[in-house]
Amino acid sequence: MSVSSAGRGLQPGVCTSTTRPTTPYEGMMIYETDTDMVAIWNGTTWRYISATTPTNGTVLQTVYASTSTEQTNNTATYADTTLTATITPKAASSKVLVQIVQAGCYVTTGNGENRIQVVLNRAGSDVFDMTGTLHQYSGSATIKIGQAHGLYLDSPATTSATIYKTRFRNVNGTASVLVQAGAATSTIVLQEIAA
Repeated sequence: MSVSSAGRGLQPGVCTSTTRPTTPYEGMMIYETDTDMVAIWNGTTWRYISATTPTNGTVLQTVYASTSTEQTNNTATYADTTLTATITPKAASSKVLVQIVQAGCYVTTGNGENRIQVVLNRAGSDVFDMTGTLHQYSGSATIKIGQAHGLYLDSPATTSATIYKTRFRNVNGTASVLVQAGAATSTIVLQEIAA
């Protein structure tokens, strides 16, 4: 940080949201060129103030995660798919746009009332039913449903780290259902949107 000799005022350190100082001191101020935000280190965490007020709909940050670990569930109780991502919103008023591709969805007994259901979970609460229930009858023992896609605009109302993940189950709990079957890759994208 410096004071300009040309009389332009206070100039904070300039970096991006991924190249912040690794050992900040309390009161340190930075300007992030990628988010157009000014942040101050309070001794524990970076707190943001707008450098220029972001207009509604501005993307403030993006988080991406993926998994290809096959998971099986043969109960009517939700189990984690291993698809998870964490975002720390810069403002409590922000929205989080969640985009999901849940790949490798299988039902192992196609000629029964066996269905796979996938939900989006935020911080321990299911907030969006991505699939209703996916069911395809073919008379065969194994059915590849393919992918389930989800798009959800959330209002977490927090500036704390927030975990989003998907969970799945067999609605009837009478046979196995799978996600990421055959190491198919599922993806999740979280985008903080100024509101």
